[in-house]
Amino acid sequence: MSESREKDNTETELSALDENEKKIDDDDVICLKPKMTLINGINVIVGCMIGSGIFISPKGVVKGTGSVGLSVIVWILSGVFSLIGSLCYAELGTSIPKSGADYAYIMECFGPFVAFLRLWIECMIVRPCNTAIIALAFAFYTLRPFYPDCDPPGDATRMLAVVCICLLTFVNCWDVKWSTRVQDFFTYGKLLALVTIIITGIVQLSK
Repeated sequence: MSESREKDNTETELSALDENEKKIDDDDVICLKPKMTLINGINVIVGCMIGSGIFISPKGVVKGTGSVGLSVIVWILSGVFSLIGSLCYAELGTSIPKSGADYAYIMECFGPFVAFLRLWIECMIVRPCNTAIIALAFAFYTLRPFYPDCDPPGDATRMLAVVCICLLTFVNCWDVKWSTRVQDFFTYGKLLALVTIIITGIVQLSK
């Protein structure tokens, strides 16, 4: 009986030591803590999908087509084309359930070299250019009310765009929660602006 008790006590002590070691290992692990909620994730995706170009391109589409009706047809065809692309990405996401988006898909199909080139181009060229265009569009329309009779000066637009990029970079580096709040705010602003534009367009077309 005494031997069995000693064995039970030894096993209990060993299991307690293993649990303590696991806790220590978990505490020593350096990892990103999840701070984004489901709503934050949805807002990030919606904000990325609805680009700032939607507020710039309609003017060029109307000028190029020459009529409102034809421009609506162009927008419908463009929406169908975008829908096909999104369905392709949805199928890729379910077929290749790996994190990394384009990088993971290209890695799976064409190998690491082509995937690295795609990721490098995305980080060094595509994303910076996209950020610059968005910042310039934001700066242009922010300054536009102060110059009702002409376009805002180029230097002022570029300076405001630089300030916006630096400010958002600081917020993203400082705290994830603040960056998600900023993202939520601008996403709701985009949706409100789009709804206003759509309702205004329907009213004008119905006249």
